[in-house]
Amino acid sequence: MRTEKLQLVKDIGAILKESDFVFFISYKGLKVEDFSELRNKLSEQEAKCHVLKNRLIIKAASNEGIEDLAKMDLTGDTAVVSGNGDAGSVAKVIHTFSKTFDAVAPKFGYMDGAVLTQEDVNVIATLPPKEILLSQLLGVLEAPSRNLLGVLHAKSTEILNVLNAYKNKKEN
Repeated sequence: MRTEKLQLVKDIGAILKESDFVFFISYKGLKVEDFSELRNKLSEQEAKCHVLKNRLIIKAASNEGIEDLAKMDLTGDTAVVSGNGDAGSVAKVIHTFSKTFDAVAPKFGYMDGAVLTQEDVNVIATLPPKEILLSQLLGVLEAPSRNLLGVLHAKSTEILNVLNAYKNKKEN
């Protein structure tokens, strides 16, 4: 392989290893202006979009030891969307864009050492933002202690009511 291609394979490998998530999308038939708009929307989410050759992606995955990804059947035009941070917001951009333009569709993804199917990418797109999920998790974690305090408060209130009733009875 020529040195330029070797360097390109190394660069693709770095993208695969250093990114929190990587989505592989098809874009065949998309106009240049529309593809630029997609890239702009992705960059707003701090994601990068590269058009790469399928065999170089597979070679880079193999070199990096990501065998599940190296075994994937990449065909047709492929754009690689990668980034760090919230994968949901990026998947949402891809999902929204695919509703507007039929040419754009997720093929599959790679996140946390696992290959994601097209359905997985679409499910990630439908999840609420990370901040909302974290607040929901916090609410779930707080619920047992909040419920325990409510029960304890109710029991102490009942005891106080019984004592007050007894006091009132003695006074009458």
